[in-house]
Amino acid sequence: MTPADPRRALLLDLFRTGLAAVDGRRRMRAALAGEPVVGPVSVFAAGKAAASMTLGVIDALGAAVARGLVVAPDDAIPAELQARPGLRCLEAGHPRPDERTLAAGEALLEFASGTVPGGLVLLLVSGGASALVEVPAPGVGLAELRAVFERSLDERLDIAELNRERCALSRIKGGRLPGLFAGARLEAFMISDVPHDDPAVLASGLLDAPGLRPRLVGTLDDALEAIARAAAAQGLRSLRGTARLAGDAEAAARRVCHELAVADADLVVHGGETTVRLPARPGRGGRCQHFAAAAARAIAGHTDFVLLAAGTDGRDGDSEDAGAIVDGGTVTRAADAGIEIAEALRSADSGPLLEATGDLLHTGPTGTNVGDVVLALRQPGISAPM
Repeated sequence: MTPADPRRALLLDLFRTGLAAVDGRRRMRAALAGEPVVGPVSVFAAGKAAASMTLGVIDALGAAVARGLVVAPDDAIPAELQARPGLRCLEAGHPRPDERTLAAGEALLEFASGTVPGGLVLLLVSGGASALVEVPAPGVGLAELRAVFERSLDERLDIAELNRERCALSRIKGGRLPGLFAGARLEAFMISDVPHDDPAVLASGLLDAPGLRPRLVGTLDDALEAIARAAAAQGLRSLRGTARLAGDAEAAARRVCHELAVADADLVVHGGETTVRLPARPGRGGRCQHFAAAAARAIAGHTDFVLLAAGTDGRDGDSEDAGAIVDGGTVTRAADAGIEIAEALRSADSGPLLEATGDLLHTGPTGTNVGDVVLALRQPGISAPM
């Protein structure tokens, strides 16, 4: 990432503040603090925050955690958790389901069948679980699961329609997961990356079962409120977006940049998830990088503007980067590198452009997932010493 500009460091610090506010380990530890526990506890965790949420349970309950199954994306399970006796840790495909997705489903069935009747089972679910673990309906295989995912990209299916299709192919989605643990005492916890924090929508409704009331331990609002408080503590006037970001990423980027230009505020704070219509052969980069590149074009030449767009899970699309921080000089730096920003947007290839301009943001797995954060700052730059 391009160094020297303190405004970039400010936005990155604010983003990290938001991440800390919804850290899975911290939120689960707080949720379970002081709760009496009777008998051995089983834990099933799936999603991008699965590992950190499980660590929070262990922090709170200690030796009472007797067994567990944790399913998370690649490189999202720390050695600390993998070394824990009684826990089985699996990595699986995301965002595209793969063979490991089905293997995780088989492991789930085995884990559920080994649960002691009357025993306490904690179900920990966060965004990403839909792709990571699946027990397919009869006659359904990996090809059908992948086809739904690819259609969701090509046709930009809304989340309700996508979930309906996923549930029709599944034996665990749509509220069926808890039924695997019949006879056990169930408690469910969720970190949400979906609108309205609806358990019927999160992870295709894994926890949306009658009689089960999941406890919400982390949301996008939690992250954005923490960012706004931190900004106020630094003397910044912030404006919080009234609605979640959604729809076309380029259109949303233009709206946020216009809002920054006309608002009586130093910082505009938004969150949500936009979409990108992919060409037949898309390049590298996710929706946050696409949003950032579109924003860079909108603020080109405006030396007072800096914008961060990043996923709270630390991974944007298929890339290894969380997003980007762009400014009024990004387009010029791209041109100097021989890259045309309009073509990068047309070909959904924003990653190489932002890499060439020094604007990519890399965090690694964050231990949470509540959606994307956009922070747009209007503040004069401070020239670096010669």
